[in-house]
Amino acid sequence: MKKIALLLENLFDEQEVIYPFHRLREDYEVHLIGTKKDTVYTSKAGFQMRSTHGSDEVKAEDYAGLFIPGGFSPDFMRRSEATRQLVKHFDDLKKPIAAICHGGWMLASCCDLKGREVTSFFSIRDDLVHAGARWLDQETVISGNLLTGRTPLDLPALMKAFLAALDS
Repeated sequence: MKKIALLLENLFDEQEVIYPFHRLREDYEVHLIGTKKDTVYTSKAGFQMRSTHGSDEVKAEDYAGLFIPGGFSPDFMRRSEATRQLVKHFDDLKKPIAAICHGGWMLASCCDLKGREVTSFFSIRDDLVHAGARWLDQETVISGNLLTGRTPLDLPALMKAFLAALDS
């Protein structure tokens, strides 16, 4: 069974972790990758999930794709060198990377976005533009191996696009 990496950190958005986690589990083995292994991370509303792996112990080569949820968690994710390097390696390998809402912060921190199209929650538009991306106000934007969405309302479309990219 193919494996998917789903990043996890404190202050994650519950919808942006739970919906992709269970949808992906239908066809894939999903690893919850935190900064540290076997650590409990707490969402914005107090919901807790435990990481199955630490970002310093996994390799992009072992996964079919990566999902980056939003909330405020990407700000914590990008403080970890191992997590930034993991995301960069996924991008270098051209593996599908889906990012929703504030997940674009991770892309801005570790991927070359020059000339690529993305979307996100509107408040981080400037961060992505300053990283060289062309920001679009669309439900889902696909630019090579990057698939991005704006808010939890865009999750169904983003997940369909991500699943299609994983199957191609």
